[in-house]
Amino acid sequence: MPHAIVQQAQPALEFIPPDYQPWLHRLVKLVLPFLLRAQKIQRVEATGIEELAGLLAQFQARQVRLILAFRHPSTQDPLVLAHLLWKTIPTVARHNHIPLRSPVHSQFLYDRGIPIWAGQFTGWVLSKLGGIPIQRGKLDRTALKTARDRLVNGNFPLAIAPEGATNNHSEILSPLEPGIAQLAFWCCDDLAADDRAEAVVIVPIGLQYPFVNKQDWHAIDHLLTELEQDLNLSSLLPSSIDDPAARRYARLARLGLQMLTTFETFYREAYGQTLDPNPADPATASTAYPDFARRLQQLREVALSVAESHFNLPAKGSISDRCRRIEQAGWDRIYRDDLDQLSPVARGLADWNATEASIRMGHMRLVEHFAAVSGSYVREKPTIDRYAEVLTIMARAIAWTQGRSPQSVSKLSQRIAKLQIGQPINVSDRYLDYRQNRRSAIEQLTCDLTNRLEQSIQTSTH
Repeated sequence: MPHAIVQQAQPALEFIPPDYQPWLHRLVKLVLPFLLRAQKIQRVEATGIEELAGLLAQFQARQVRLILAFRHPSTQDPLVLAHLLWKTIPTVARHNHIPLRSPVHSQFLYDRGIPIWAGQFTGWVLSKLGGIPIQRGKLDRTALKTARDRLVNGNFPLAIAPEGATNNHSEILSPLEPGIAQLAFWCCDDLAADDRAEAVVIVPIGLQYPFVNKQDWHAIDHLLTELEQDLNLSSLLPSSIDDPAARRYARLARLGLQMLTTFETFYREAYGQTLDPNPADPATASTAYPDFARRLQQLREVALSVAESHFNLPAKGSISDRCRRIEQAGWDRIYRDDLDQLSPVARGLADWNATEASIRMGHMRLVEHFAAVSGSYVREKPTIDRYAEVLTIMARAIAWTQGRSPQSVSKLSQRIAKLQIGQPINVSDRYLDYRQNRRSAIEQLTCDLTNRLEQSIQTSTH
């Protein structure tokens, strides 16, 4: 199922230490406009910049320590954040006479898996830009220790995506992981131990990607046709549906149902899984059925259980928790530190084990594609932006099952990257609460950060 199945066991994954290089920063800054255009991002718009620029000036004056907590709807987010820090903020600072020194930059946490699927060169670039890799499925002490030190002593703020992964939805916030709150309070601990007076501040940053032309439905309709062909669906609908908007939604609903049915059939036939019988023939269906969300949730459970049973893992926690646990179990079987000690026969079995682990991880990857899909996202608000997001998720899932990179799916049309800087959260003001009840303080900070990021979405869409 995965687009690149591991054939052999590999040496253990090593920590890639951050090694910021100003020359590479300057080089990437030069090519950034071309990278954004290649992703069909016509321009970057941001609100709330003055306050962030002021906080960055305070950071440089060693008055605050900053965490930039950004929404993570897309793999283009790092490019947009780079534009914000490298270009937008310095311009606003000059216009408002804010004393901000160059370079304006941030270090950042990134998934250790990125250099695996994107290549070693990508890992090298991320390292030279100051990135800190973290294995999300375990307690990665080396990564956490490094991030903690850089947050307290580094020359740049630390950028973190508290959702943990992309969800491909501009208007849906995935549940936040509590790690960012814990890291902020650890920073308070370390500052107090060193008798330092800096405040610890988290800045929420909303991110969305609306289309430039809200009436250009050509690319949407073209992708609908392509996906119908991939699933052997006719583009013909009952003649009674004559309204163009109704026909478009009927095609989308039928696509979703056909894709769901196809995967259900796969798990029945290939893995003997028990799923509810299909309520209707998706080839003739024109609207989404009320039980679509339930069937989608059932499919996610089945796919995760196929992987979890192979790795002897418990089926507990959120979808994100379970995916990270499966990923780590797979990595433990693929990336090993004992390969030099194995006999030729044992090495062959290790390769066999790695191949099976890679295949089972594919079920988790499938769930990741549909983790945030609800079945009602477009129906609630049938905008061109929501159509684009859902169809892109479908197209990437299909590309992935066919052995192609999901990133090979072309961007539909020109978009605007919109950033909304939310109201900062002073974590130091909560430090006494943390000392009295750590769990409660972490939960409350995570909840408040969730609310601030939700507000950034609502503010941007109105």
